[in-house]
Amino acid sequence: MRRVPVLCLMVGALGALLLTSSFADAAPKKVHVVGLGAVKKVPYSKAGDPAGAMAGEDSLKIRPLVVDGEVKEWTTGDSHDVTARSFVVRRVIRLNDELPGEKPAAPQKAWVWQRGPWLLVDRTTGHVTAIKLPEYDPGVSHVSWFRDYGAYCGVTASGKSLYAVVAQLAGRKPVLSKKLEAFGDANGQTGPVCAEPEWQRDPLRVTFHPAGKDAVSFEIVPGSAVLVEDSPDDAEGGATKKE
Repeated sequence: MRRVPVLCLMVGALGALLLTSSFADAAPKKVHVVGLGAVKKVPYSKAGDPAGAMAGEDSLKIRPLVVDGEVKEWTTGDSHDVTARSFVVRRVIRLNDELPGEKPAAPQKAWVWQRGPWLLVDRTTGHVTAIKLPEYDPGVSHVSWFRDYGAYCGVTASGKSLYAVVAQLAGRKPVLSKKLEAFGDANGQTGPVCAEPEWQRDPLRVTFHPAGKDAVSFEIVPGSAVLVEDSPDDAEGGATKKE
């Protein structure tokens, strides 16, 4: 009987392994489908919402954030494209407003809708990440986005000071944080304390409009983008991160 040399067997096995590996590498990557669904209205009021209803607002327009056919979050307001594959959008939260031992007449009245934090969404990986904005307050901070910068009026943890804030996505510290004025019930503020900031491209400048005060502008020194977008291989499946 003829014997096959062991070396030939080893070479053949190695070739088969390499061929299998090349086929695996050539396999198509999973394509994630990410988008915002149709708008619908939900009953809304100031009760239970720190952001509060706008003047004359009795309903809130919301739409689902859908990843691969599954609703991951509910959102409100306009989205902003940061890059060709990433965008930000504001999350809306449905919160249980039922007191201990309370039995509402209608089950739906036990829940209230609130404007919440902002989300960073990656269309390629399907990742949904809650953005940590410095001194962000849902009831005060109306974020104006430009590139990967977000400008808004922020409130300190003590609730005593109002700040002009510019944050860059993924940055550890705000690009700008300047005190505008004292803040609190003692000011007698009953409406929005800041209008949405306005951006200017050249030179890069942002203007804040605190209520009852003169507008104030700041020039921003442009820095390199710090937003790091993962490759599809880093986390296949599009895991969702929430606060």
